[in-house]
Amino acid sequence: MQPLHDIRVLGVTVFLAGPFLCMNLARFGAEVIKIEVPKRGDPVRGNGPFAGPNGIHSTRQTDQDISTRFLKRTQGVKSISLNLKQAEGRDLFLELAKQSDVVIENLAPGSMQRLGLGYDDVSQANPGIIYCSISGYGQTGPYASWRAHDPQIQGMSGIMDMNGNSDGPPTRIGIFISDLVTPMFAAYSILAALRHKEQTGQGQYLDASMMDTIATLMFMEPLEEAIEQGEPMRTGNDSRGGPTGLYHTQDADIIITVASEEQWQRLCRALEAPELKEDERFATNQARNVNLDALRLEIQQRLGKLTREVAVEQFEKHDVPCAPVRSVSEVMADAHFYQRGTLRPMWHTTLPEPIGGVTAGFPVMFSGQPLPDLSGAPTLGMHNHEIYGKLLGLSGEHIQRLQTQGIV
Repeated sequence: MQPLHDIRVLGVTVFLAGPFLCMNLARFGAEVIKIEVPKRGDPVRGNGPFAGPNGIHSTRQTDQDISTRFLKRTQGVKSISLNLKQAEGRDLFLELAKQSDVVIENLAPGSMQRLGLGYDDVSQANPGIIYCSISGYGQTGPYASWRAHDPQIQGMSGIMDMNGNSDGPPTRIGIFISDLVTPMFAAYSILAALRHKEQTGQGQYLDASMMDTIATLMFMEPLEEAIEQGEPMRTGNDSRGGPTGLYHTQDADIIITVASEEQWQRLCRALEAPELKEDERFATNQARNVNLDALRLEIQQRLGKLTREVAVEQFEKHDVPCAPVRSVSEVMADAHFYQRGTLRPMWHTTLPEPIGGVTAGFPVMFSGQPLPDLSGAPTLGMHNHEIYGKLLGLSGEHIQRLQTQGIV
């Protein structure tokens, strides 16, 4: 099943947000062509650890070694080299854009315009183009010129103020959340723009801001109420209300959710603690919130006498939402993810066998038929002859001249 089989994407993308967007469009069958700087490529190509025939290691060992970061972000993508700072390189890009449906870039705002390849320039060559820019703060506004990666966005967006313990400092979320979630918003915005183009023939410019994305996620929650009431932004592993949170058993941690009166009643039965229901401090949801520290202590004292296995079994038996807090190693070893295709082996196009480690699959299963497996990550300029030769009709001698002149 390749619903985007007739869509061609040009990606002037580096690091994570842009490449992640491109890879996910490739999952649905789009032909995604990654534009890279000749001889250097995406900066991530030089970032370890590296994978090769001898496994994964911290430094390069052979010519086949490739960054595992690059592997995880460019599965199924084609690579061509092109110097956009040279006039002939710019012209070649515009020729490619004429035969493409989507352009994606995540350079610093204004970079593509200075190259003469901004939306206005490209749309003159192809009025129907969907052109998507991803940046830290957006193409407009007071912060547009500020440089940013995910850590700066987490700080500026306020999400670090929500994360961490109430008596501790703001804490960065462990994954590059703005680099990963913004491309998701961008992906379905591109699909909406393509649908609009089908109906009207009109192309469109999409301005995706990483900070704006995180802000829209945060303010789904009633943060303004917490601010008004002077409550701490950071709640750590606990909840703003009720005994939802992290608890310690004899041998491991678990996390439970108690978000309703019915769940509270079931929790008391699971703990075999009818006395908690009869305690006036915990008789109502409001009373439980007022006496939350005391309530959590009561629950912890009872859970501390059980093993994780027994505690989870008890909560499951009484239909209380509960799960063990697992290590990343436990998750990687769980057959569930491989059966569903959520985690997959990493591939590199030059090697016949999967490389050690895992990369992400796609978390949605389709009833019709599965999405196709993506090919491995490309070497730099691997598809030059295919794209310049077959798509633009350039001869081998022409491509050789471009290479000699440093254009490709």
